[in-house]
Amino acid sequence: MQKLYIVLLAVLIAGCNSSGSSSNSNDSPGTPADKSKGFVKQVTVFGIPVKATASVSNDKLLHAAGVMAEYLDNDGDGTPDNPDVVDQMVEKQAVLMMFGTENEISTVFPSESDYPRNGQDLYASETHPEGPQSGAFDASLEEVLHLITHIGYANVYPAVFGEFSGSLVADAMDKARGGSFEESPAEYPKEAWYTYDDKTCEYGCQVTEYIYWALTSILGAQDYEGRLDEIRQEWRLNTREKVKLSDPDMYDILTDSIYSLPGTLPDGNYTGGTLSVKSLSGS
Repeated sequence: MQKLYIVLLAVLIAGCNSSGSSSNSNDSPGTPADKSKGFVKQVTVFGIPVKATASVSNDKLLHAAGVMAEYLDNDGDGTPDNPDVVDQMVEKQAVLMMFGTENEISTVFPSESDYPRNGQDLYASETHPEGPQSGAFDASLEEVLHLITHIGYANVYPAVFGEFSGSLVADAMDKARGGSFEESPAEYPKEAWYTYDDKTCEYGCQVTEYIYWALTSILGAQDYEGRLDEIRQEWRLNTREKVKLSDPDMYDILTDSIYSLPGTLPDGNYTGGTLSVKSLSGS
């Protein structure tokens, strides 16, 4: 469920923002987001920048940063639950970039070479701190998680979370899709419960999206009135019990304490420390 000016540029991160490569290819840090003068403020979460343009309110910027902090420090003790994942994200210069809308990307990054290799975009227009109460899904729960799993988990645990055929998550995904498909098929097998059909989302991207659907369903993000009807064309296991019963391989991976994945859904209200907005000079 992503959009991207970068899909057109083919340099993106997870989901539809993904490079879609068949192996982990984050071998270089990529272009720092600081190269762009379009970002005027940021919040830093465990060394990972969350940058925003002037059209993004401080409230939404802090909310997205809070979601990231809660994903990485789910017990709220002020320390990352999986330091190796955070270290990997810092080393690869992972960055979450917030724009007012998707259309703003091209004004900030007018050329392909400007866009950070390990950047993930999130729009204020899709960021809804009140979640379902606002009448819309909060996309920060998705986009922030994409950055964490694509840059962090896929590189720290390639045999498990690697975005290529043969990793444990990819094997589980092949079962969920009813077969192994490098590209989305014209029609999925009837037994499939994960049926993402974006043609720009290749195999590696499909893995990233699959992790998002499964984990957020386990955490309860997809379990509210009307949500299943909204997502059924892509994902049918919208509750913890459905994932546990119908996709036990993935459930076991995502709930294995060895990986320190979150067990509680973030709400943006991080209690492990103070998050503050910093003005970026020279922007």
